[in-house]
Amino acid sequence: MSLTLTEKAAKHIQKTLVHRGKGLGLRLGVKTSGCSGMAYLLEFADHINEEDQIFESQGIKIIVDPKSLLYIDGTELDYIREGLNEGFKFNNPNIKNQCGCGESFNV
Repeated sequence: MSLTLTEKAAKHIQKTLVHRGKGLGLRLGVKTSGCSGMAYLLEFADHINEEDQIFESQGIKIIVDPKSLLYIDGTELDYIREGLNEGFKFNNPNIKNQCGCGESFNV
């Protein structure tokens, strides 16, 4: 099982962690939502739960709960800028369908 970050994503996360002044890494998960069934959750982690899985990529800890890992195993997280928009992009090999706006998916 694995989760990875591109160099751009890692730099953005590290910069934000420094600005926040605290944090152990990035918590990545999924929740039931949207028109396709699931949506990604991203937040900075200030603690690690006993059942969490921890991955390290580009010097950043990625913390994932076991249920979410089933849906995002193998995902690469990128940070992109397209025109005036910028944000994280999930390259998830498990996706079978996703909604037109890209906010939700199913596997």
